[in-house]
Formats: sequence, C-alpha cells, structure tokens
Amino acid sequence: MQRRSADELAAVDDPAWPAVSSLLDRVRTATALEVDPERGRRVLFSLQVTARSYLGALALNTGGILADHGWFRLLGGGSDHLDDVASVNNLDGRRGTHQPPPFLLVGFDALGGRFAIDGGGLGVAAGEVCYFGPDTLSWGGLGGGHADFVTAAISGALSQTFAPLRWSGWQDEVAALRADQGLSIYPPPFSREGQDIAAASRRAVPVRELVYFYDEAARQLGAPSA
Repeated sequence: MQRRSADELAAVDDPAWPAVSSLLDRVRTATALEVDPERGRRVLFSLQVTARSYLGALALNTGGILADHGWFRLLGGGSDHLDDVASVNNLDGRRGTHQPPPFLLVGFDALGGRFAIDGGGLGVAAGEVCYFGPDTLSWGGLGGGHADFVTAAISGALSQTFAPLRWSGWQDEVAALRADQGLSIYPPPFSREGQDIAAASRRAVPVRELVYFYDEAARQLGAPSA
C-alpha cells in the first residue's frame, strides 16, 4: 500500500483539532505545547493517519499536551522536553514497512506510567487505550479509544481513576516538573511498603529512567511489560 503524503493526510474536511482546541480553551489545567509546523507534518506522515483523528490532530497542531496540571503528558508533534509520538514508537525509522505496530505509545504520566493504543500486542482490545501503571506493573484497558482518552485527560474525567496514585498537594509538585521528568517513588508503588504514596519519598528524575525501572521490575517479577 502506497503511503500518503503529509498534504493528503492534513487536508481533510472535518479535522479533529477544532474540537480539541475548544476543549483546551474551556479548562485551565491543560496546556498545548508549541510544535514546529514542519516537524508536525513529518510526524503526521510517519503515523500515516489523517488530521481527522485526534492522534493526527495532536501531531500536526501541538508539541504535545500537558493535561490535569501536567499529570498526563499526551504525545503529539514533539517539543523541547517532550518527544514526538513517531520517534517514541520508532515509526520514523520504519522505512519500507507499513505494518502497524503491536501497540502505539501515546502518553506518559507523572509517575512514569504509560498509555498505549492496543494494536493487538497488549491483549486487551484493538484500538483501546491501555495503561501500564507503576503500582500494577501490567497493562489494563481504560475503556475507550484515543479520542476518548484525550478528552478525559484534558477535562479531568480521569481524576477518580488515578486518585489512588495521588496525594494532597500533588498538583504543585507535578506542575513543577519538566515534561520529560517524572517522580520516582520510594518505596515503589508496586511494593507492599509503597502503597501509601503520600508517605513515600518522591524526587524528580527523567521519565525514561522510570520507564526502564518499571520495565525491569515487571521482568524480574514475571509481569508482562510489552
């Protein structure tokens, strides 16, 4: 199948961006990062999705979105401190192959948890956004697709779902982080001693360090981290 150009992918009659932009305008706890237009188009081309999708809209129009005081980092076209969705998934280097990946990482949270669209490799449901948590070390479905996830993250509808991982005053602590930083929790949330995050030690580290740590923990404990 021939790949479509960035122009073809961007030129749609009903782009998703106006809906996302309108939602961002209505809340004060989410920010869209600026994106270099050419970089956004390159990411859109690598994804091979149209601007009609929320995935394409974020790639083309944002460097990513920091939602719910920065707790959620939704990937887009990339910015100074947030990688773009194509490079995170190695799609910019997948020359000559057009097979969809087994899952597509679309975001991180402030504790190093990951969000991904199941492409069949996570065993949840194709098209559903799943979460790999530092407390469970496993993937679980959030009950909807990417558009639902983006909308819920920006609007604050995920607050109850993530309440067990939060503590009093988390908003200021998380807002002080860069987009490429997360909070390392000790004792870790998956341990018996780390269940009370409010009482745990917390320090800022690169998100990549957290991803590696929780992947290694999952491997050692026999949990599938994909």
